[in-house]
Amino acid sequence: MSAPTIRLAVDAVVFGYDPKDGISVLLIQRKYDPFKGGWAIPGGLVLENENLETAVERELEEETGVKVDYLEQLYTFGELNRDPRNRVVAVAYYGLVKKSDFHLYASTDADDAKWFNWTELPELAFDHVKILETAIERLKGKIRYEPIGFELLDDKFPFSDLHKLYEAILEVDIDRRNFKKKFLQLDILNELDEKISEGKGRPGSLFQFNSDRYFAMKKAGINFEV
Repeated sequence: MSAPTIRLAVDAVVFGYDPKDGISVLLIQRKYDPFKGGWAIPGGLVLENENLETAVERELEEETGVKVDYLEQLYTFGELNRDPRNRVVAVAYYGLVKKSDFHLYASTDADDAKWFNWTELPELAFDHVKILETAIERLKGKIRYEPIGFELLDDKFPFSDLHKLYEAILEVDIDRRNFKKKFLQLDILNELDEKISEGKGRPGSLFQFNSDRYFAMKKAGINFEV
């Protein structure tokens, strides 16, 4: 009986956000078979001389030009026949970025790299629908108890952008007044002297996430929950 030949891969579901466009997912258009011309989650095989995190960061930058500050391991996908070429086990990650920080460019085995609204996705190659669905559920769950959403916002933002972000991710209507009251009570936002005009009303304050205060609270055992 011959030894099994199993290849190890990494895949990265990258979410971006824009207050006008909502939540987007970064996809690449495949240059080669299988699924040539189809859309897929960025990723590829792990090289012998690199660890998983190095591999997923390399694949993302090579295929899309994106570097992700927030990247978290999601799940391992090892179903049989998930790749028609050979047996491949994939360790999936998900990341959060500000779309405006990057100019996308495709290289290596990708013909194109593009943002898609997560409600209007093309057909995906391999088992990437399952990977994406898993990442969406993780994001929806985690944003309720850890303030990872700030990775998707500008460094300074109007409170309305934070409110819209939570509505977009959780896909529910959230009462803005109660949401703001609860968030301010958490004491992890700095209200700045800077103002921004949002329509016909009077200019509103800009806010900034206070990461030092949040991590001090977390260390003290105070839970974040929205």
